[in-house]
Amino acid sequence: MNALEQEFLKVIVFQLADKEYAIPVSNVQGIEKLMHITRVPKTAKYVKGVINLRGVVTPIIDLRERFSIPISENEESTRIIIITLDEMEVGFVVDSANDVIDIPVNSIEQQPEVVGSNEEDFISGVAKLDNRLLILLHLDKVLNPVE
Repeated sequence: MNALEQEFLKVIVFQLADKEYAIPVSNVQGIEKLMHITRVPKTAKYVKGVINLRGVVTPIIDLRERFSIPISENEESTRIIIITLDEMEVGFVVDSANDVIDIPVNSIEQQPEVVGSNEEDFISGVAKLDNRLLILLHLDKVLNPVE
């Protein structure tokens, strides 16, 4: 297969702590600056609440909390990535949303067997690009409330 025939996966790259993660652009509706989040009682700890985004009430999940990564203060770079999955719209709070890139499909490897972290169930694969390591998320599992 020559370079012109190579398949690519277009992803949004974002950061949590010191790691870079990626989700398919096809699932992303937009990236928003952090806004007021209305807390909803009796929800999982990682569900921060809801926002009113252009007339649509959207639940917000803090991915740091979801992956048991130490919580940090929200910064100017903190973003909410709005994703859709199975007609459900959800926002993910991330430290920053860096860029949109094309990942060669053949550079994506299965999740290593011994990741040894709380986030391992949420990983669909790992992509090696030059000196970067991108963790691809399995959105179905991130949104699944079963702990």
